[in-house]
Amino acid sequence: MNISHSQLKHIETVISQMTRFDRPADAVLSAYFRENVKLGSNDRHLIAETAFGCLRRLIQFRALIAPEKATPRRLAMVALMRLQKLNIKEMADCTSAGEREWLGGIKGKTLEDSLSVAAELPEWVIERLAEKDPQDVLALGLGLMEPAPLDLRVNTLKMKRDEVIDRLRADGMPCEPTPYSPLGIRLQGKPSLSKYELFKSGAIEVQDEGSQLLGLITGARRGEMVVDFCAGAGGKTLLLGAQMASSGRLYAFDVSEKRLSNLKPRLARSGLSNVHPQLLAHENDSKVKRLAGKADRVLVDAPCSGLGTLRRNPDLKFRQSPESVAELNVKQTAILASAARLVKVGGRLVYATCSLLPQENRDIVEAFLAAHPDFSLLPMDAALAEQKIPLQIGDYLELKPHLHNSDGFFAAVLVRKAD
Repeated sequence: MNISHSQLKHIETVISQMTRFDRPADAVLSAYFRENVKLGSNDRHLIAETAFGCLRRLIQFRALIAPEKATPRRLAMVALMRLQKLNIKEMADCTSAGEREWLGGIKGKTLEDSLSVAAELPEWVIERLAEKDPQDVLALGLGLMEPAPLDLRVNTLKMKRDEVIDRLRADGMPCEPTPYSPLGIRLQGKPSLSKYELFKSGAIEVQDEGSQLLGLITGARRGEMVVDFCAGAGGKTLLLGAQMASSGRLYAFDVSEKRLSNLKPRLARSGLSNVHPQLLAHENDSKVKRLAGKADRVLVDAPCSGLGTLRRNPDLKFRQSPESVAELNVKQTAILASAARLVKVGGRLVYATCSLLPQENRDIVEAFLAAHPDFSLLPMDAALAEQKIPLQIGDYLELKPHLHNSDGFFAAVLVRKAD
């Protein structure tokens, strides 16, 4: 495959915009494709795969080139050579003789002996991980460099998982059941689903298996009052509603009007009638206070660094910092304390993040339990067994890409005791 001048220029421009780190990389790519509507599907695929691949290995590529010389153009050329496996001859049409000579020098160059470079993680992240053994850090880092699979969740109000698998396979989409979630299906490849009948009818939703487990361990049942405290665009809300068989009352709280508006079309497709989206001004909004002590289940998928999602969002390791994590810790503590007030005696509170850092996970939960003696920890193995999920993991749910092939997720189940 020969690369044209225009293809290299597109990749260079996208990498240049992504590495400013002033907005999410997927938003950069979407905006770029909207501005360049004449790009064909093959070019879009090449640009997206190369630019995101470059972000996944940016620490390594910068080390290879030398940080002060790692221009977007050089990063684009190295990404094409290392990720798309192009040889220098295949880039002859779009590079100068000097660039080809430079690429020849890069071709056989080895990376420096550094854990940060080998694991493709910033030093500050490595310092804060629970993993302290270099081999464990490296295994985690390598897992986070891999592209994520495409997982679906079956809407059990509409179809059974086996029926969906048969239909997908019949429609030429190879797939298999996910190993842990009884609602999940893992597709091979990344087919477009937006116009697919099962998607349009609400029988399937795109949702990582780890995210499905967070909803399942909440254990929502028919007729209960359940609160998704940080609902976002509502992936877990829809799962909880299906668990409840569209009965009882399910509140979807969020402070973002845009995120809740993204829930509306998904909600319409799902067939659920028990969901009540509620926009909050903050975690102590009067709408929260009105439900004090009334909820059977409360799920808190807290705002976090998102470092567990680096397979999908590799730019986050450059857009977060020790200071931003410290700010998030304050917010996480306040949100968990506020959500706890909703839980009735005997009710369940689930605290979850898509972070890998103990400061956002165990530390928050342990501080909460110390300050709230009316709550106790339910071992995660018990919550998983209750849902017949074949996973033994200890007191907390700590999912890792290299071990579980899901995004990095944390969850703790807390139960309110009698006063």
